[in-house]
Amino acid sequence: MERETVNPASRKARQADKRQRIVEAAVNVFADKGFFGARIADVAEVAGVADGTIYLYFKSKDDLMISVFREKMTEILQRFSILREIHDPQEKLKRYVLEHLALVEEQPKLMQVLTVELRQSARFMKMTPPAAFGRYLALLAGIIDLGQKRGVFRRGLDAPLIARALFGAIDEISLSWVLSSDQVAGRKDRQEVARQLSEFLLEGLKSHEP
Repeated sequence: MERETVNPASRKARQADKRQRIVEAAVNVFADKGFFGARIADVAEVAGVADGTIYLYFKSKDDLMISVFREKMTEILQRFSILREIHDPQEKLKRYVLEHLALVEEQPKLMQVLTVELRQSARFMKMTPPAAFGRYLALLAGIIDLGQKRGVFRRGLDAPLIARALFGAIDEISLSWVLSSDQVAGRKDRQEVARQLSEFLLEGLKSHEP
């Protein structure tokens, strides 16, 4: 009997698909049960794979969490590539705020994992790849720097420092949303929140030089 040959490309595609299913399942399980309350068996059940299969792709539950952060941050950065098409620094900032809040509404479980579960442990914060989050902050710092070069924003501000402060304001709103028991009730319209927050941030950045 001839042995059935398996196309290496097909095998690789199936493995990539299975790995992605595990990552997506982890997001849902970590959000629903909390990272520390979740088990690998829970992730395997949601992903539709055997428990042992998880360990073919990830060393441990910790490694799975770090992988979720790294891979999802990469996806988020790809989404924010739309900012390249906007040339006005004020409009860039408005869009940055709007896109971040849109992520919270569209992917509440992912944002819960990134804003809540990941921060439950200082160890995780130290283990997460700094480059991924650094690039996200760099987008905001780049907007501030662009505004300063064009004389729109105050030149005396340290762009990376202010970027962290501005991100903190945006992140606090995200945190309040993902912690809400009702994802809709009591929440202002995303567009309106983005408008108010952007106006507040822009007023503080605005240059008053003649």
